[in-house]
Amino acid sequence: MAARPKTARGPDMMLERACPAPVCGVDEAGRGPWAGPVSAGAVILNPKKIPKGLDDSKKLNAKTREALEIEIKETALAWGVGFASVQEIAELNILHATGLAMRRAVESLAVTPAFALVDGNYRFPLPCEVKTVVGGDGKSKSIAAASILAKVARDRLMAEMDALYPGYGFAGHKGYRTPIHARALLELGPCEIHRLSWGPVKLALMGKDPLMAYDQALQGDLAFD
Repeated sequence: MAARPKTARGPDMMLERACPAPVCGVDEAGRGPWAGPVSAGAVILNPKKIPKGLDDSKKLNAKTREALEIEIKETALAWGVGFASVQEIAELNILHATGLAMRRAVESLAVTPAFALVDGNYRFPLPCEVKTVVGGDGKSKSIAAASILAKVARDRLMAEMDALYPGYGFAGHKGYRTPIHARALLELGPCEIHRLSWGPVKLALMGKDPLMAYDQALQGDLAFD
């Protein structure tokens, strides 16, 4: 009899239990898009009222993320969301702007955390002790909850930006790489929320297809930051 395939385990609270309480999970959304801010979420879950279905926000559809956002905010001991603007991304670079958004999210918590579990491998300076967790949104429920808040908050903001900057399709692609976004960049040029130092945006300013930035054969010939 063939063995049954192992089912993938979702995030749990093992990491939280190994850290001094209260513990917040921290994650970001929007490091890679061509436009818009980077966002971060921070969540201190209530161990007695953990929403069911918490997982990496990228594995959930929009309707599920939005429902979980409401439940997280209703049941968590504390939650916060922070942003770093396009201007701050340009001034600091995307890595440090991400850290700024995370710090703002943590500092906005109504409960001061003793410890932060941060998705990834970079130890950002936060107002508490930090443990980095690679793939944390698939391992820690607190980080998964933070990823959901960060994603939903940023998606909502980009939908608002679609009304302010029509024609780019921000409500659909949220500033990420798509053929529709590339075509709009060529036809309309960048708007105020585009990241001007990004290779695809630079290409559009040169009158070239932004998607060329992903052509490995051309990258050595293009002076991108």
